[in-house]
Amino acid sequence: MTAWSAPLVVEAQTPPSAPATSSFTVFLRSTPIGSEQVTVERTGDGWTISASGRVGPPLDLVIRSFNARYDADWKPLELTVDSTLRGQTTLLHTVVSGTAASSDVTPLGAAPTEQSDEIAPDAVLLPNPFIAAYEALAARLRTAAAGTTIPIYQPPQGSFAAEVGESSTEQIQTLGGLLTARRTRLTFQTSSAPPLAVEIWGDDTGRLLRLSVPAQNLEVAREDVASVSARRVTMARPNDEDIRIPASAFSLAGTVSKPANAAGALPAVLLIGGSGPTDRDETVFGIPIFGELSNALADAGFLVLRYDKRGVGQSGGRPEAAGLADFAEDARAAIRTLAGRKDVDRKRIAVVGQSEGGSVAMLAAAKNNRVAALGLLATIGVTGRELNLYQVTHGLERSNRSAEEKQATIALQTSIQDAVLTGKGWEKIDIPEPVRRQADTPWFQSFLAFDPAKVMKDLKQPLLVVHGELDTQVPVSNADRLRTLGEARKDAAAVDVVKIPGVNHLLVPATTGELDEYGKLPDRHVSPAVIQAIVGWLQKTMPPSR
Repeated sequence: MTAWSAPLVVEAQTPPSAPATSSFTVFLRSTPIGSEQVTVERTGDGWTISASGRVGPPLDLVIRSFNARYDADWKPLELTVDSTLRGQTTLLHTVVSGTAASSDVTPLGAAPTEQSDEIAPDAVLLPNPFIAAYEALAARLRTAAAGTTIPIYQPPQGSFAAEVGESSTEQIQTLGGLLTARRTRLTFQTSSAPPLAVEIWGDDTGRLLRLSVPAQNLEVAREDVASVSARRVTMARPNDEDIRIPASAFSLAGTVSKPANAAGALPAVLLIGGSGPTDRDETVFGIPIFGELSNALADAGFLVLRYDKRGVGQSGGRPEAAGLADFAEDARAAIRTLAGRKDVDRKRIAVVGQSEGGSVAMLAAAKNNRVAALGLLATIGVTGRELNLYQVTHGLERSNRSAEEKQATIALQTSIQDAVLTGKGWEKIDIPEPVRRQADTPWFQSFLAFDPAKVMKDLKQPLLVVHGELDTQVPVSNADRLRTLGEARKDAAAVDVVKIPGVNHLLVPATTGELDEYGKLPDRHVSPAVIQAIVGWLQKTMPPSR
């Protein structure tokens, strides 16, 4: 098994050091649901990772003690876990000797069992769902090269491979100063499930900073980078201006970018990010989508405003009770801020949204005479309900499930949609209560109910629709639907539709466009064709100079 594992770097023997303790916050759909306190200690004969914590539903986990031991070269020795999962005691004790792993397991209060597995001698012990275990993986990633594979052992489920993708260096501004983080994309290749994309950030000592599993809407962040005062610095111009946007009982943090040596009142562009905890640069899988777009727009003569979503980065507000209408109010607050600036031509303000941000942009621009132009990037043209069912169906088509299982899953999802939209029928749906709470939220209700056809009739602005032809999250047919809706408006301006071949939902070049490809993309920059389409249309619609 060692033939396919990532090479280890043998460290010189060093004396024991003082243990480093950190607190991690666990977020689900950008809502904090618990925390874990983790200590990493260099001992005389290796490394020890210990932890305790509590995470609420739907995980519903209490960690009384977690203890993992590795030798000085990060080869596994022993793992002990004492926890309660969904009210049931779960105990695990694994001892590793070379390639043999022997475990005593008490799963969910059941009778104890013994299990023996053959594993790679340098496997990372990664029992699910304990955050502390990822400290060992972060340490390994400090020196792992792209294209290598790290063996993972997940007692008692078994072994699988973690394919190491590209790494990038990021800077995170915190109260304590500027952190340099190594961000690495991984793909977990298990035999029982589709490939899972994971992102891990480590600091310059190899300690875990952040863990992201986009497909599960799961984010974990160390306390210093989870603070509202912290933000990633992915793209900056010398004359950038950080501003506060007064919203409803809180403020949003944003950045204004302008052309070099800008003078007079400029046409302005507001950028609105997509779903989830998106920051002002809309950084997804290491791609600062809005950071790159704002830079190009500023070079083209526009003043550009982008902001951290409510409850994200340095912005205030609580996202868990917010729906699309609330996010649209935040966007209107940003539009008002632009209109009140002396360096902005208030008659030339455009709003550009990506993915869900396009839907929010439509709501914010409806019957709004401050908005002169509207750009929709990878935006849905059908109802949220239709798109959600498409995404579930598309995922099932790529799975190995039987036809009966696929039909049952689609029927279940349809029932959940009905219950979310009507508030009725939950008693007929056989799902755990934590799963219901995860689905029955203001955001999901507003997303399912969103219908661009109803909003489009209130939009009079010129429209630009840009869509990647390899988009599998929001298929390119949505661009055609938006064209049809836009051209059906009465006394409305023109609709321009640009479809970009070979580009995915993140607006970058791709091969398949599937989610499991995101972590392996060789080109991690917004497609020049996308930028050219947006810049060219805006220069035509509201020229920077007259």
